[in-house]
Amino acid sequence: DNRNFLRERAGLSSAAVQTRIGNSAASRRSPAARPPVPAPPALPRGRPGTEGSTSLSAPAVLVVAVAVVVVVVSAVAWAMANYIHVPPGSPEVPKLNVTVQDQEEHRCREGALSLLQHLRPHWDPQEVTLQLFTDGITNKLIGCYVGNTMEDVVLVRIYGNKTELLVDRDEEVKSFRVLQAHGAPQLYCTFNNGLCYEFIQGEALDPKHVCNPAIFRLIARQLAKIHAIHAHNGWIPKSNLWLKMGKYFSLIPTGFADEDINKRFLSDIPSSQILQEEMTWMKEILSNLGSPVVLCHNDLLCKNIIYNEKQGDVQFIDYEYSGYNYLAYDIGNHFNEFAGVSDVDYSLYPDRELQSQWLRAYLEAYKEFKGFGTEVTEKEVEILFIQVNQFALGENLNFIIGNKYCQLFSLKWLLISFGDCGL
Repeated sequence: DNRNFLRERAGLSSAAVQTRIGNSAASRRSPAARPPVPAPPALPRGRPGTEGSTSLSAPAVLVVAVAVVVVVVSAVAWAMANYIHVPPGSPEVPKLNVTVQDQEEHRCREGALSLLQHLRPHWDPQEVTLQLFTDGITNKLIGCYVGNTMEDVVLVRIYGNKTELLVDRDEEVKSFRVLQAHGAPQLYCTFNNGLCYEFIQGEALDPKHVCNPAIFRLIARQLAKIHAIHAHNGWIPKSNLWLKMGKYFSLIPTGFADEDINKRFLSDIPSSQILQEEMTWMKEILSNLGSPVVLCHNDLLCKNIIYNEKQGDVQFIDYEYSGYNYLAYDIGNHFNEFAGVSDVDYSLYPDRELQSQWLRAYLEAYKEFKGFGTEVTEKEVEILFIQVNQFALGENLNFIIGNKYCQLFSLKWLLISFGDCGL
């Protein structure tokens, strides 16, 4: 039912997707379908008696030098285009030489109290309460406070083991500092294996909440506010989406010690080469949609949105995956989260009417923050609708490849199950 639902929304049958994949597979199976690869040209052997050696003329040396300079300048430009620029005057974030052990409760408390000696020196250690908020694969989040009202809570986030392979912690801190200047929670400090930040009063949302017009308009406006932030110091920003997906690909294992899992892996899952080819195809399509590259949250699941009903606003938390990315990807990621995380139900994916309202509210706010007025045309809403629903498919791929169980899924299955989202 979920597959039919998404195919109807995408406007493309799975047969069309299977045809594309089948053609691609056929071309891989048939040597005749590929053009012959020409033999490499013979290398010059130099003067007699100097076989194997080569020499370059002065013009050739100049050409090589220019090429090296171009490569270096291009690399610097690329790096700067992906660099998050923290504005001058932003508060420095202290780094404390503390390691919080999370295997045992008393060791965890010991490390947390060491941090609080710096952050809340007036707190009596005997009166500090530690409350576990989340204990997931990526992080463990602990709230520290005194008293019963939780008016002042210090959140201690302990990084999960090996998560540095997936998360750039330096970029996370830079994003945190930039967003802090625009109303995000205050970052108190970093420590050897985590960071501490401000607790936001309110309620973490569920999929049922994000369909509420009064709430989703606040979410659309807050996301537009982040997307409108200038954090690139004059450089034209570039998306790091494909770089990260390539990094995730490099982490996919080639086999498993568990015999049953390895058997399923070898029999049911396409090779890394096939997945790489399909990702290359997706990159070619999505990169040419014309979606602007902006500072994105990149992980806007419902639990990362805090709604304060009393104040009538929302705040986003958890900036681990934030960075420069396509605007439409960030929205598509959020729309996918309507379906839930643990118990996924794609009948909850926003329909055309809800998306139109959401995207119009977003565009009005985005234009306002960019100083372009607030008038939005139907054509602008339609263009963004197409981009978002195509990027929603790319977000599913990114999640599955980045997930530690990515080897148990297939992009081909995604393409058939979710349809082509209008491609």
